[in-house]
Amino acid sequence: MKILVIGGSYFFGRVFVMLAAKEKDITVVNRGTYSVAELGAKQIRGDRKDAALWKSIEGDYDCIVDFCAYEKGDIARVLENLPGRIRQYIFISTVDVYERGISGLKGEETSLETRILPGEAGAYIAGKVALEREVREECGKRDIDVTVLRPAILYGPLNYAPRESVYIRLLVQNHLLPRITDAAGSFQFVYVKDAAEAIMKCLLNPEAYGQAYNLCGEEILTYDGFFRELRRASDVEAQEIALTAREAEGQGLPLPFPLAAEETELYSNEKGKERLGLHYTDISEGMARTYRAFRNVYAAD
Repeated sequence: MKILVIGGSYFFGRVFVMLAAKEKDITVVNRGTYSVAELGAKQIRGDRKDAALWKSIEGDYDCIVDFCAYEKGDIARVLENLPGRIRQYIFISTVDVYERGISGLKGEETSLETRILPGEAGAYIAGKVALEREVREECGKRDIDVTVLRPAILYGPLNYAPRESVYIRLLVQNHLLPRITDAAGSFQFVYVKDAAEAIMKCLLNPEAYGQAYNLCGEEILTYDGFFRELRRASDVEAQEIALTAREAEGQGLPLPFPLAAEETELYSNEKGKERLGLHYTDISEGMARTYRAFRNVYAAD
């Protein structure tokens, strides 16, 4: 099976390439910040906004897996210029595309957000919503099967985003762990390897054609629950520091998850489990693996 990966040198994409290259013919197209040669994949360096890049890529591919489409036109440009035949396009979207303020767990048939929300987060969501429409329209013109995957908050080894790694560093180097006293929000994680394995299950799978799937773990977490799992995963005796959200931000600590109860948005993972056989790593096990991976990095600093 020949797979063209767009992105793929960072976190989620890199973990997928590490898995897929063991048994598939993988070509990664990206700006080349990090090499994927040691993972067993070929690499084509270039800017996805350059139409000439796509025109230069020869041959047919069974699947495109697109990790880094963010703006309207990103997918159309690829498909308008690739000369070869594509059978399936897997677009990595986000659970954030769903309409805000709907109570209960949001399934894949929940309506998407149509409002333009403020800030960088609003622009990110608007881009992903537009691209979900675009991938269906552009693939429909070309008889390409489409799959959309919507991960929740990704965590795990190699995560470059300032989330769990910041607090693991605080644990390893300072033996400290905060407690946010005024956080009432809830949220869901997905372990990065589980998300990568979900892509593997979608490759040329008729159960994935024309479908969207949420990717999220079984647990609904709070800040207290998140810090409890980090404490459980750690091998140090940590001192707890009670902070308000404002105090934490004043000290430069990231608070990347919903803080207020009214910001909580939760999602169902039942469709993927039933149709694709997806399963999710227990949060305690996933956080333990993540802690061990980052501990080795920060202990050497």
